Amino acid sequence: MARKRFRSTQRNEPVSDRSFQEYLYQTAAPLTNRTELMRLVRGGEDTYLELKVKLSNPERIAQGIVALANTGGGMMVFGVNDQMRVEGIDHPEEVQDELVRICREEIIPPLIPFIDRIAFDNGRRIVALEVQGKRRPYRTRDGRFFVRVGEDKRETSPEELSTLLDDARPLLYEDIPVLGATLNDIDEAHVWSFMRGFEGGAYDQSSTKGYPTPDILERYLMLGVRNEDEVTPTVAGLILFGRDEAVSRLLPRASIVATRFSGDNSQAPVVERVELHGNLATLFESAQRFIRRYCDLWDKRPARGTAESAPVVARANYHRAVICEAIANALIHRDLLVRDVSTRVHIFDRALEVVNPRRSAGFAPQSLKSIRFGQQQGLNPRTASIFSNQAYGLQLVRGGLPMLFREARVFSGRAPEIVAFNDEFRLRIHGT
Repeated sequence: MARKRFRSTQRNEPVSDRSFQEYLYQTAAPLTNRTELMRLVRGGEDTYLELKVKLSNPERIAQGIVALANTGGGMMVFGVNDQMRVEGIDHPEEVQDELVRICREEIIPPLIPFIDRIAFDNGRRIVALEVQGKRRPYRTRDGRFFVRVGEDKRETSPEELSTLLDDARPLLYEDIPVLGATLNDIDEAHVWSFMRGFEGGAYDQSSTKGYPTPDILERYLMLGVRNEDEVTPTVAGLILFGRDEAVSRLLPRASIVATRFSGDNSQAPVVERVELHGNLATLFESAQRFIRRYCDLWDKRPARGTAESAPVVARANYHRAVICEAIANALIHRDLLVRDVSTRVHIFDRALEVVNPRRSAGFAPQSLKSIRFGQQQGLNPRTASIFSNQAYGLQLVRGGLPMLFREARVFSGRAPEIVAFNDEFRLRIHGT
């Protein structure tokens, strides 16, 4: 366990370059308690403390600061030798300026250093640098990662670097536990139907007793979060394996609104509008049933008809795999964090449109181009991997959006259209 930090008062990080300079050069008196600092120094170097006689090698100093920051923070004291004797430094102001430069220019992302200059009665002065690793992982300017173990620093192993990068990733909405959800809201039959797809391979049922659904959700599939003795399903766990009525109650915006318009735009009269509820498997099948009610799905383009002047508009034809991929893509890549936009399926006389919630910030326009070439944006990676797994039990197609664009254009002679604005992603497929 780390030793008690010497600082007894909370220090707030400066919020601008101006306040940063004021902090460094206009502080009336040192903020460090000298007695507590010396108590820390007398304990010798450890994972959270490094002692330096002087600042002579900026590159090695940068490596040491990176190591402290990646290990959770700590202290670097200049003017103290390895025997814990205070030798002092001749020009503490210059050392402070160089430390500021190193933290700003030699470390990525830049660190805001907390620096104190301490003077003793005998005239010797030392400089204490406090490091707080709030934005790790940190690396040196030449791209090297370091950690501190005991008195030594070393470059990270691949496993340690992977852990640091995992810690840096923001928590995805799909991994957040659902407020009010319990294991009773999970369809255990669906869970174990999925797990049977891995028997004899990744999953050995003989190593477990009975049907431990809590352990499966938490430890095997990472779809649950344990709080004391209870496991709460995450958003991904609920929409993948939740009971239909539970998903509707706990995540009402996870539904799909499907509408058939009597015309070619959303201003036309509504023929039928339904709201589809349930987990992803239920929504996938329900959406396809609604589309088949008003459209004909084919594996290849049908022969051209001759009823162009008929008084009633004929049913539109679509490629079956294209519609399947459009619905699957909407379900696994929708952004449930956008509360005011629901997933909608619009069926017009000559086109079909899928509208999905998707934060526009950081997505358009570059990402609109890249997804055409199969570059996934990784919005809900856990949901997507399980939904697209054969063990989940759905009859999906392969190829993603590149396949959708290719087959839709061959089938109808017109390329699909995609746009993103106002936190909406719209995919329009033309029929024939």
